[in-house]
Amino acid sequence: MTEGIRIPEPRTLSGGQLRSSLAAVDEIRECYRVLKKGGLNIVGEVLRDQGPFYEMDHYPKDDVYDRETASQYYYHAHREEHSEHGHFHLFLRNGALPDSVEPVCGPTGENRVAHLVAISMDAWGYPTDVFAVNRWVTDESWLPAEAVIAALDQFAMDHAHPSWPVNRWLTAMVRCFRPQIAALLNHRDALVADRPGQSLEQVLEDRTLEITGSIAIDVESWAARLKEEQSRRSGNDQPFLRALSASATR
Repeated sequence: MTEGIRIPEPRTLSGGQLRSSLAAVDEIRECYRVLKKGGLNIVGEVLRDQGPFYEMDHYPKDDVYDRETASQYYYHAHREEHSEHGHFHLFLRNGALPDSVEPVCGPTGENRVAHLVAISMDAWGYPTDVFAVNRWVTDESWLPAEAVIAALDQFAMDHAHPSWPVNRWLTAMVRCFRPQIAALLNHRDALVADRPGQSLEQVLEDRTLEITGSIAIDVESWAARLKEEQSRRSGNDQPFLRALSASATR
């Protein structure tokens, strides 16, 4: 479901975003490393000691919430037409959202909550794609894409429940794939604005529109493209650095 989504090219990223994504790749790899040593994976960790896995139930039962960062997530499954095992839903609550933005629809005031992205997982515990959803799916506060994108860097799960590696991994995934998440949110807004014959409020409650867009992801492929862009920029800097060095020796 990538039709119409402007998937960002590494050469369009700022230097800061390039460095942030690459640092997040290292964090993701480290989470995989420590889990693999124990014969574990991301999905297994979040489901550990949770009992039978039922579709639609939230895992862990009461979601995971970091009060200091107002970040929240849960894992569940319900997409029978998709090959995924399940997916994470990631949110920011009121304390991490811009004060000046009130939702068009959904919870307001101190109850505001914005859905950032969902991350599909395969049965081996690895991510396969990221996707955005319509408002009714998560009963979120519908904020414009630019407001949610501006708050993305606030997402951080900075405690060890239910699993420190899972929490670090989710935080790093938002940093790593921030350009893709931003693209999904912008596409989401464009899609709901273009639905013919419906008001915005009607579109946001339309049960025939569930997923507004999806982008396939692969950590190592994205990392390779980021490194290639980093190398290209370093190469472009060499003539300037040589000229600067020559000028300093005169």
